[in-house]
This record gives sequence, C-alpha cells and structure tokens, in this order.
Amino acid sequence: MVEKVVRLRVQLEGIEPGIWRRIVVPSSYTLTELHAVIQSAMGWEDSHLHMFEIEGKRCEIPYDGGLGPEPDSHDESGHKLKDVLSSGMEFSYLYDFGDDWTHRIIVEDQGDAEEGKQVPACIAGERACPPEDSGGPFGYPEFLDALSDPDHPEHEDIVDWAGEFDPAAFNIAQANNLIGAICAIYRERGMGFGG
Repeated sequence: MVEKVVRLRVQLEGIEPGIWRRIVVPSSYTLTELHAVIQSAMGWEDSHLHMFEIEGKRCEIPYDGGLGPEPDSHDESGHKLKDVLSSGMEFSYLYDFGDDWTHRIIVEDQGDAEEGKQVPACIAGERACPPEDSGGPFGYPEFLDALSDPDHPEHEDIVDWAGEFDPAAFNIAQANNLIGAICAIYRERGMGFGG
C-alpha cells in the first residue's frame, strides 16, 4: 500500500527576512506528531506549550490544572492530518505562549509518497530558527541588534548566552537528523510514531 503524505510550508510570522521550512509528513500523523516534526525542522527545543488553530478550532495537548481543560479546546492527539487538512488551506501553530511564535502553515500538496523518499522529512528551508526565549517576533530584532553590534550595551551578555548563533544559517541535514531523533523519543515515550 502506498503511503499518503502531506507537504506543508511552515513560516514564522512577523520576521523579515523570512524563516521557513518545507516538510513532508504522512497524512496518517496526528497533530501531536506534526508538532514534533515542526519542532525538529524549525530547530525549537520543545520546551514550551503550543497549540494549533485550524478553521477556528483550537487543538492542543489537554491540560487540567485543577480547573478542567480550556473551553473549546480539542485534544490534538485525536486529530489525524488526513481528517483535518485539505490542499491549499492555511492554519496556524503557536509555540511558546510567552514569546508568541506564530507559524503560518500552508498545505501545499497531498498525495502519494515518492518511492525511496524518507518521511517525515524537511525538504527545504531558509534561515536559522531564533533561539528559545529570544523575545518573540518583537524581541528577536533587538536580540539580533545586540548580537551583531559590539558596541551594544548587551552585546557581551547576548554572545555569552547565544554563542555562535548565525541567523542566516540553515542546515537541512541537521533538521532531518533532529526529526529522526525526536520521532524516536516520542515513539519511546508512547506519544506516537508507532509507539
């Protein structure tokens, strides 16, 4: 049986020049599995909460902090891509409710997997993912200014914190290695990917 796949373009909102990835995932994946692939392809560390908004429906990991789940929230693990996505549609993925990294996702294509091609996979992209906790789309330009300007009062602190961060860098092999690693971790923990 030929596996069905979805090709998605994932772009951070509010950042210029654009930071984006093109990924291919099985259409049988749940939104939880898509979350893991987005985290890896982008270069995030999966250390903050997230949610999807698809056609006005909020999907996330259910959280019951003693008050019950959020109203109008749906369990993302119960939604398969083939059931909620269609070609050409757009939806959003929000990562880190403090920094508010909103990703606009476009469903570019759906169809049969190409023979011999690994999925899930990142097949294209541009620019480095911002470091965790770098301020979201409003604080990130300030972070870059401090990083690039040796005379900036916060330059040394930012360099110590961010290390050799290169905002123009993107390595597709590294993105795919991270995808493989996170899939294995989620599988081991029984959180999808056949686990």
